[in-house]
Amino acid sequence: MAESAPILDIARARPVAEPDDAPPPLYDLRLEAGDLALVDAPDVAQSRRFADLCSGLVPLAQGSVRFLGRDWTVLPHDFAAALRGRIGRVFAVGGWIPFVDVAANILLPQLHHTRHDRGALRDRATALASSFGLPGLPLERPADLAPRDLAGAACVRAFLGEPLLLLLESPVSGQWAELKTALLQRLAAARSRGAAAIWLTRSDLVWRDRAFPATHRWRLAESGLVKLGGAP
Repeated sequence: MAESAPILDIARARPVAEPDDAPPPLYDLRLEAGDLALVDAPDVAQSRRFADLCSGLVPLAQGSVRFLGRDWTVLPHDFAAALRGRIGRVFAVGGWIPFVDVAANILLPQLHHTRHDRGALRDRATALASSFGLPGLPLERPADLAPRDLAGAACVRAFLGEPLLLLLESPVSGQWAELKTALLQRLAAARSRGAAAIWLTRSDLVWRDRAFPATHRWRLAESGLVKLGGAP
């Protein structure tokens, strides 16, 4: 990573239009270490596509998306896959492999993208699970886990491996009161060690929380990101 490079730099990025789409949106966003962007994002599909764009998974018609100073479009496949190991993500919908247990789902991204020792990784995941109120790594399949525990497990997976970018798509939707404190504590710790985060929310409880520690506020509109100013 270049010394002065931001964590994420999206510059006039416009995705390739999909069939029957309206004109694709245009995105500009720059996040430095410690930044937290709160994004009002009521549309789940648009939220997911924006998170995909940040991860270098959306082809561009123009502009660029750089993570840690590196342009996704010019990276070799293996290098890009390894770099995604530095991104933690909570998916708004799905994101789970349905036929394996939640513990395996939590560990697999790090095992795939990094060379972390499996035993050490499991120990760190277990400690994270405890911080999110879970008695251990869940051995149930995703469909069999209570919504509150599945939301906590999604947070464990996102924070495992000390990511430098967190993409949180309504991470505690429906479980705000139960998981708010733990999630904000983990987020503060991540930002203090130099990570940046994007929290995309469909929840008025989150969006209107005057104590939410956002450094930027945006709205995800059909035309792209609309800046609403800094923290309230």
